Amino acid sequence: MSAPLTFTGKVVVVTGAGGGLGREYALAFGERGASVVVNDLGGDIKGGGKSSAAADKVVEEIKSKGGKAVANYDSVEDGEKVIQTALDAFGRIVLVSFISDLIHRVHLRGSFMVTRAAWNHMKNQKFGRIIMTSSAAGIYGNFGQANYSAAKLGLVGLANTLAIEGQKNNIHCNTIAPMAGSRLTQTVMPQDLSESLKAEYVAPLVLWLSHDQCQENGGLFEVGAGWIGKLRWERSQGCIVRQKNQAMSPEAVRDQWDHICDFTNATKPSTINGSLATLVEVLSRVETEEGVAPNPARGAAGAPAAVGRRLPEMTFSYSHMQCILYALGVGMSTRENDHLKFLYEGHEDFCVLPTFGVIPSLGSLMDGGLGSLPGLNIDFTRLLHGEQYLEVFKPLPTSGKCATIADVLDKGSGAVILLDVHTYSGKELLCYNQFSLFIVGAGGFGGRRTSDKAVVTGSLLTTPTNSRSFRNSTTTLHGAALYRLSGDWNPLHIDPSFAAMGGFKAPILHGLCSFGFAARHVLKQYADNDVSRFKSIKVRFVKPVLPGQSLQTEMWKEGNRVHIECKVKETGAVVLSGAYVDLHATTGDAWTPLDLGKVDALKSELVFAEIGRRIKDLGAEMVKKVNAVFGWEITKGGNTVAQWTIDLKTGNGALHQGPYSGKPDVTFTVSDEDFMAVAQGQLNPQKAARLESAETAVTVSLPNT
Repeated sequence: MSAPLTFTGKVVVVTGAGGGLGREYALAFGERGASVVVNDLGGDIKGGGKSSAAADKVVEEIKSKGGKAVANYDSVEDGEKVIQTALDAFGRIVLVSFISDLIHRVHLRGSFMVTRAAWNHMKNQKFGRIIMTSSAAGIYGNFGQANYSAAKLGLVGLANTLAIEGQKNNIHCNTIAPMAGSRLTQTVMPQDLSESLKAEYVAPLVLWLSHDQCQENGGLFEVGAGWIGKLRWERSQGCIVRQKNQAMSPEAVRDQWDHICDFTNATKPSTINGSLATLVEVLSRVETEEGVAPNPARGAAGAPAAVGRRLPEMTFSYSHMQCILYALGVGMSTRENDHLKFLYEGHEDFCVLPTFGVIPSLGSLMDGGLGSLPGLNIDFTRLLHGEQYLEVFKPLPTSGKCATIADVLDKGSGAVILLDVHTYSGKELLCYNQFSLFIVGAGGFGGRRTSDKAVVTGSLLTTPTNSRSFRNSTTTLHGAALYRLSGDWNPLHIDPSFAAMGGFKAPILHGLCSFGFAARHVLKQYADNDVSRFKSIKVRFVKPVLPGQSLQTEMWKEGNRVHIECKVKETGAVVLSGAYVDLHATTGDAWTPLDLGKVDALKSELVFAEIGRRIKDLGAEMVKKVNAVFGWEITKGGNTVAQWTIDLKTGNGALHQGPYSGKPDVTFTVSDEDFMAVAQGQLNPQKAARLESAETAVTVSLPNT
């Protein structure tokens, strides 16, 4: 059970705390150790009168329970006096503001005045929490409450800006719209309902948002009756209703009104940069496109229809210059002697880094190929690179290529596009790329969430017992500027203003640049920079890297697969996860996988991953019951493509890729497809496997996955 939240050492100012919600907040903070300033003018529901009785009574309640509290009777318009009471009594402040007095003068201006008085104190102590109280009337409007609604929605705007300005000093500001019985609801709400909507059902949210563990900032929450919900803005895809060099008319607005108001695949902007990004795109499209263009923000409504479509074929030519630029872009240096063969065209072993194979495929993205398909409208300002797979079949001479939409998945908050790109030289297949691209805000079209066409990321099958290897490289401050010369011209990596529109403080390094760093680390560690050993690589991009940061690649080898995790050394943040590099076996290896030119990952790997986890948890018990070693040969097209050993005879059990060092008790030869059918209970294992054992009858039982 989690530890209870406490506020010991914290100072809280609660305005309007003489009754209702404010009183409930003050009592709750007092019970949990906070020093509380109970502010209340003591007026009636119309703002008349003034009395210290309400605030004094709450102070006495807090003190009677062993808490610390002082009263303040000033109007919130005199915010300096309210805050000074806290400083005089307790020396510091964290603010919780609940306003229940006159309309504009107090609701909006009062909140501003109290916050302004506390702001510099919060900045100096690098901590503050501000809770604004809006209402449903402000969010949605309500008959007969125009002035009240305007003030309450004004508080939301004030809170949003304070959240942005305070973030760097650990000052968080959130807004709640509570529904609870109070003096203000007495005349508009039935008494029994007012009594049921207790203030105590709101206070826990206020306490959580005020706690230093809570990192929520800029949120808007409705709360009442024990229920809490978060609100956000939603915007339709909209429509461009003007043409280049032509006037915009009200008739064009009328004719496109249905498109303007269509919330299919609506976006959810959360920052002003997100709002401006769409306008920047509109200006660009008006300059380059003729005619009224519906749905400019480009959703994924037609995504399913795009599956299987082939993009226009493109040609890519390169010389030694592009190869050298790429090698420099991923950190190769003349300081290292064994890097020279990637940097000097006159070297006797001059060759291309295998991950250069991603560069020819970039045209399918950067040259507009992906956005040219009917039925697949994409807002490229919302595109994130999620995962990447590359498999290399041949060296990389001048080449052409073709690209196909393998699948489009609906992830709710966005859409995932699986883009398959095959690169050829003439009719010879050189390499295969699969891009996994996430389009923010383009989900919700009712599509599938998963695809069997996706190349899966890797996971360690057992806890590594062999030593882990580490390699470090420091990126340069101009690394992104250099890497983009290889063909990834996205301004996110060079233009500070464009990066800011994407929510980044500065231009970030290309994900495929980090991808290249990690791949060359593996190539050096396990293949002595022999590019002929490189077979394939798969990564998931997790977090961005800033130019100048150091990359550390941690590596474990299982059979011919090297699992990798790449981190920013300075922060420890993981930037590449679920990643692996598959190497071709050397002549001396016990087993050499057959390169069939296949681009699909083996489905059986998922089952063996689960078996490895089961052995890790229950291995000792399984060894006692089974006491046998099982060898597995997985085939595809009649050829053995993988071998596995399940050792349930020694120690706590083990799983490893490759053949058993001795003679297994039973060896199974089964196709990858049949193996999955057995694991799922769709096929009898004795019908699927050829048993190569001295025993005449063997009963085979697979773990239930």
